[in-house]
Parts: sequence; C-alpha cells; structure tokens
Amino acid sequence: MRGPLAALCVCLALGACSKSAPGIDDARLSDAVGAAIGDPATCVILATKSGDVAWRYGTHMTCSRALPDCSQGGGTVTVEALATLAAKGDERAISCRSVPDGSRSVGWATGPAPAAKGATHEPLVYAAVMEGERALPGREIKLRLENALADAGL
Repeated sequence: MRGPLAALCVCLALGACSKSAPGIDDARLSDAVGAAIGDPATCVILATKSGDVAWRYGTHMTCSRALPDCSQGGGTVTVEALATLAAKGDERAISCRSVPDGSRSVGWATGPAPAAKGATHEPLVYAAVMEGERALPGREIKLRLENALADAGL
C-alpha cells in the first residue's frame, strides 16, 4: 500500500513544479533551459498573451518568492507577477543586490518568447528570475534564455 501512495505523492509533487501546454515539448524545453540558466534558484514561466501559464521551470517556492524588483522604487515582485506584465508587453533585463551586504543578487528578464517555424502553440511570453550568490545578471539571463527557447524549437 505504501508504494502506490508514495508514487502518487511523487507524481503530484512533480506536477506542481512544472506545467506544460499542448505543442510544447516539456522535456526538450526543460533540458534547454536547465543547460542555459538552470539552478535551484531559477524560475522561468512561459505564458500566453492572455496571461495564462503555459509552462513552468522551477519549484513553486522559487517561482512565488517576492524579491527586489530592482527598480528605483525599491519594491518587490514575483516572477508570476512579471509573467502577467510580460503578457501585457513588458520587457526587461535588470539585476540588483537582493540583500543589503551585497552577497546575493537577483536577475530578472521578461519578453516575447521566440517562436519556431510551424509552432502549434499560441504566441508566448516569458518571465525569468535567478537569485543567489552567483545569480546571472538580467541581460545574461535574457540572452541565454531566448537562445535556449529557440534551440528547444519552441
């Protein structure tokens, strides 16, 4: 009895970490994003132009963390909120310190996702964040992520 219950828990946990829409090769996309910017403190969300999440890379905890938005206003934001803004046309590549002593930083990137010729999904946008001692700057996240999405045949 314990085996089936454990398997169900694992399936539910994995399903909570990733979401995929029809026309997206989840494994290929996960591999490409992981190779480009993957790390435990990375979250990438692909959303439709209406703001619905089509695909997610990263844990729920990482994707829902409120981190400095790197604006002069000094507020915080989540990558989930940025995905909604990206669906409305927001594009950014920004980074800043995430702790006062400067030992950690956060990088944000948003924009339209490149679409492969013959893609069967609707146009997508992306929002990505990386936070930690060795987080990439937002410009580097944007460059690497857009290349990874194109390489994955999105």
